[in-house]
Amino acid sequence: MSFDPVNFDPAQALALAHATFDIEAAAVLGLKKRVGPEFARAVQLVLNCKGRVVVMGMGKSGHIGRKIAATLASTGTPAMFVHPAEASHGDLGMITAADVLFAISNSGEVQELTSILPVVKRQGVPLLAMSGALQSTLARHADIVLDSSVEKEACPLNLAPTASTTAQLALGDALAVALLDARGFKEEDFARSHPGGALGRKLLTHVSDVMRSGEAVPAVGRHTGFTELMREMSNKGLGAAAVVDDQRRVLGIFTDGDLRRLIEKGVDLRASTAGEVMHPGPRTLRSDALAVEAVTLMEQYRITSVLVVDGNEVLCGALNSNDLLRAKVI
Repeated sequence: MSFDPVNFDPAQALALAHATFDIEAAAVLGLKKRVGPEFARAVQLVLNCKGRVVVMGMGKSGHIGRKIAATLASTGTPAMFVHPAEASHGDLGMITAADVLFAISNSGEVQELTSILPVVKRQGVPLLAMSGALQSTLARHADIVLDSSVEKEACPLNLAPTASTTAQLALGDALAVALLDARGFKEEDFARSHPGGALGRKLLTHVSDVMRSGEAVPAVGRHTGFTELMREMSNKGLGAAAVVDDQRRVLGIFTDGDLRRLIEKGVDLRASTAGEVMHPGPRTLRSDALAVEAVTLMEQYRITSVLVVDGNEVLCGALNSNDLLRAKVI
């Protein structure tokens, strides 16, 4: 097949793009008319599953199946994709009676799928099907059928799977959303399956994971001289120092910003003590708080450092915005 760029029509390409959007949007909206009680039965079937949802599909339906399996797995429903062609050559051993087989085929007559259906049924594995042909072999074998039929493909030849795969994808997403809602799946649960993502870091990273502790925390007593206070701040590099009592309970904080403001006022700092220059009653966080709470606190009060305390208000750590940046919380 040859392509002559001279004959390329930009206007035609744009018109086809718009037509594709219209056809595929209509295919998705058309699902609302056909999805009824059997959808709720499908959700119940998966909720009752003691094993995994084993998704199968050939060709483009297989690609959609892989995505549906991934979406289910990341939203609280254990799932995996098994290729039908490999299933008949040993991979059927991955499927147990505790699982649910979720087979996807627009025609419902894909030989690689239909050939293994009798074996699966003999094993007592429930069969959930998604098909655009309700009288097909796949649909007849299935315990529950989700109708993914479309009026036409977006392909001008009405051959390439386009609108049909969009409908399959939308129907799979609808199933995943209904399941996560039924399971009471929360943001924290999503984060646990996505620990490397931004949401995972925000919801799983605690202050104790990123804070400085021990000798790395700048802290002085209220009677500490100003020179020693500045030395402690410089050595620890936090941009601030905690002022504590004899039990290390936080009394105040002194920051680089406080230093600048006092210098601008012309205050003679040489004879001052930490207790005299500190900012009393500073904002603090517990070590078991989420690191994202430190971000919120800093943004709300326009501060760059936060002291961390335990349940008895005893200083146990400190962190600043750079610590949060390194942890990729912000």
